[in-house]
Amino acid sequence: MALTKTQRRERIKNRIRKIVSGTASQPRLSVFRSNKEIYAQIVDDVTGKTLCAASSRDKSVSSEKGTKIEVAALVGKALAEKATKAGIEKVAFDRGGYLYHGRVKSLAEGAREGGLKF
Repeated sequence: MALTKTQRRERIKNRIRKIVSGTASQPRLSVFRSNKEIYAQIVDDVTGKTLCAASSRDKSVSSEKGTKIEVAALVGKALAEKATKAGIEKVAFDRGGYLYHGRVKSLAEGAREGGLKF
């Protein structure tokens, strides 16, 4: 039996999560992509806490018009801005089982432009 798209993504996600984990010094930047929106958060896996988060539903981002790829870049910049205020400059990128392409890539590049290093 063939896997569904979500089952395949979960397998890839679990494979990535075996390798990538966030610590206090280098937290994990986790990405979730739905059909309409994109969400990103910076997580410390040792304590199990979200340090900061941003999404395309935030008021500062949702007021901007553009394609989903352009909005994803704005989310990355907004997350980087919040992270620098929280004193985070280096993160481990977790693409969440999605291909590093399109909106996920745009979010990562936006976060890099905002000052995050990964």
